[in-house]
Amino acid sequence: MEYTKQDITAMNEAVKLSASSLENNTLCGGPFGAVIYKDGQFIAGGYNHVLANHDPSAHGEVMAIREACRKLKTWDLSGCILYTSCEPCPMCLMTAKWANIEKIYFAADRKDAAAIGFKDDDLYALLKPDVYAFAIPECRKEAVEIMQKWLKKFGADGKY
Repeated sequence: MEYTKQDITAMNEAVKLSASSLENNTLCGGPFGAVIYKDGQFIAGGYNHVLANHDPSAHGEVMAIREACRKLKTWDLSGCILYTSCEPCPMCLMTAKWANIEKIYFAADRKDAAAIGFKDDDLYALLKPDVYAFAIPECRKEAVEIMQKWLKKFGADGKY
């Protein structure tokens, strides 16, 4: 899958947004951020609020999708692209697909999430892999570094 310089710029925004989970001592639920673009323009962004909102569906991707739908006044995000700091979990993937998001790019992958205690990889065992989203490896290192910082800061109590 081909990606552009603009894709890398957008991915870097998602990775930086994932660092929001490190900015205070409030457990958010994970070091994951996402942004949505349409026609080359930023529409919305979000990061995990699972613990802060007491909502298991408040993943970064879902938060960004909700905000994009509010801003665009539609549930249909056809023509949009989702950039996420980590490969989306099955719930986020399916939410993006329900919203008709055209493309999904990620930096870190599900193995990186498993390395800090998240069960995405186990959930993916139930699905056919590698048919839905595409890695941008240039952004993986920073995304993984933020994940490791998050684990160091919050440890086992910061995951769900």
